[in-house]
Amino acid sequence: MTKSVLIFLSLTVLTLTSSNAAIYKGQKIFVQQCLKCHDAGQNFVAKYKMKEWKSLMKKDGKELAQIHLDSQKAKKSHKYFNSTKYTKKTKHLKQFLVEYAKDSGNVPACN
Repeated sequence: MTKSVLIFLSLTVLTLTSSNAAIYKGQKIFVQQCLKCHDAGQNFVAKYKMKEWKSLMKKDGKELAQIHLDSQKAKKSHKYFNSTKYTKKTKHLKQFLVEYAKDSGNVPACN
């Protein structure tokens, strides 16, 4: 009995931790994909409040992607925003953007 309870708890912990978004992964995505155009970095993330970032990142970040796809200035990013790579990793990017939003009081560390 103890063995089965231990296995159940282990599987539960592994499932919950792997399904959650990770801020550090979102920061990595931001550095790799967003800093090409948004070189202000920390200032850019802190440009919007948590509620605004959550709104932009609804439905796998479709609204944020559409803003970039509609802009000729963001032409470099069109390939990325049309990719499945973007839609698969939006939860991490959203977590990062919300964590360091204007009204969060947090400042990202340089990693």
